[in-house]
Amino acid sequence: QVQLVESGGGLVQAGGSLSLSCAASGSTSSILAIAWYRQAPGKQRELLAEIRTSGNIIYTNSAKGRFTISRDGAKNTVYLHMNSLNPEDTARYYCDAEVQTSFGSTQNYWGQGTQVTVSS
Repeated sequence: QVQLVESGGGLVQAGGSLSLSCAASGSTSSILAIAWYRQAPGKQRELLAEIRTSGNIIYTNSAKGRFTISRDGAKNTVYLHMNSLNPEDTARYYCDAEVQTSFGSTQNYWGQGTQVTVSS
């Protein structure tokens, strides 16, 4: 099993920056990828960025140009650096780990999320 703990959320003014952390523990050697998602009230959870153990990174349109995903392997931590925040970025931010199982399939684990609120 893998446990994920997000941190770094808070209240920021429009135009500001924030960096989120996702610390993984447990069977971290089985992690294939970690992704950041967010969910605003009344909306579906949306993917923002993903970083795979191979180093490949993807960004969705919501994150391109303003958000950067990175990792510190020694700390088993993945970060999401967010710039030029606007009130539409207000949401609860979650990280998700795709984990290889012993049966050859994959399983996903979620953290509890961290709240980001952007004031205008």
